[in-house]
Amino acid sequence: MSPTRPGPAGPRGRRGLVPARLWPGDMVRVGAVGLRTRPLRAFLSALGIAIGIAAMVAVVGISSSSRADLDRALDALGTNLLTVAPGTTLTGEQARLPMAAEAMVGRIGPVESLSALGRLADAKVYRTDRIPEAETNGIAAYAARADLLAAVGGELASGTWLNEATSGYPATVLGAVAAQRLGIGHAGPDTRVLLGGDWYTVVGILEPAPLAPELDTAALVGWEVAESRAGFDGHPTTIYVRSEEAQVEAVRAVLGATANPEAPNEAEVSRPSDALAAQRAAGEAFTGLLLGLGAVALLVGGVGVANTMVISVLERRSEIGLRRALGATRGQVRAQFLTESLLLSALGGTGGALLGAAVTAGYAATRGWPPVLPVWAVLGGVGATLAIGGLAGLYPAVRAARLSPTEALAAP
Repeated sequence: MSPTRPGPAGPRGRRGLVPARLWPGDMVRVGAVGLRTRPLRAFLSALGIAIGIAAMVAVVGISSSSRADLDRALDALGTNLLTVAPGTTLTGEQARLPMAAEAMVGRIGPVESLSALGRLADAKVYRTDRIPEAETNGIAAYAARADLLAAVGGELASGTWLNEATSGYPATVLGAVAAQRLGIGHAGPDTRVLLGGDWYTVVGILEPAPLAPELDTAALVGWEVAESRAGFDGHPTTIYVRSEEAQVEAVRAVLGATANPEAPNEAEVSRPSDALAAQRAAGEAFTGLLLGLGAVALLVGGVGVANTMVISVLERRSEIGLRRALGATRGQVRAQFLTESLLLSALGGTGGALLGAAVTAGYAATRGWPPVLPVWAVLGGVGATLAIGGLAGLYPAVRAARLSPTEALAAP
């Protein structure tokens, strides 16, 4: 395609030369020449952009996948769980809930179900009787109601839960962390632990309990056997309450006074799902930090593109001079190098978006999360790449357009 075409006849019958128009498709082909002739340099420059975009897309994707998994867990566990536990007295001593606290809480109208734990303060848990008494591994013993597992939305990893048959006998269910610290991988009739000086058969092991993390490091025994063998006084230390979803805040407002009417200020009421929501907020703040790092990487990639384009202009001065001598305008030369810069950035942005999506999917698969990649993250990443590529290629393009044909052709 010729860069010029005949113009209208002049006053003496001569025809001038008018620069030919370059259509968008022609401009893309012309701009791609520099990338095809220097593939390694183009690849390395695009790689710098791709790393920045991949980092940004992966951070957003992994964060979104984590939040989706948390939301899924909250939907499964429910956000209508409340807990009430003893706080401290005015003198700073540990308060106690009344033995009738469960019955009083159960009279609250919107309460659907409830259960309780009772701490066995003097009962230590050991794998064998040869372990020094001070090495408790942070495992606490609790008396547990038979309906506790359903109340907290817990699940078993091995064995069975306490029932009417086992609650009166020396049987225990271990939390996930407690079982790990004791070196117990599965429940069975031959697996025993020493609890409060007596041997208890491990009949079950729990999965991690997001809404009741205190269960993870616990050894749970039946309420009856705790009273008969472990010296348990019957006072609950944590009451778990499930209420109607629409009445959670109303129940929360009266729960402390109902559980301990004589000293309502000594009862602490909490909503476990709030802790998970706070965890999500902290994750979002951390995501912002990582996005900042990704933006820095993207900026470094933009500098690499600018450097590549400046060197390309210096190396191709003869080509620029020849095009100008054949009739190419300054605007066409400027558009050529700007298009080349945008193509380079588009390659990096597209590759980075695909790499970021692959990292998100792979990481989510290893953690068992649903892979979630917001469309705005991919489009925004590619858009940011094109913007940086345009800015990075603007100066080299203007510099190439300012070269005069004679100066460019005379260049070595």
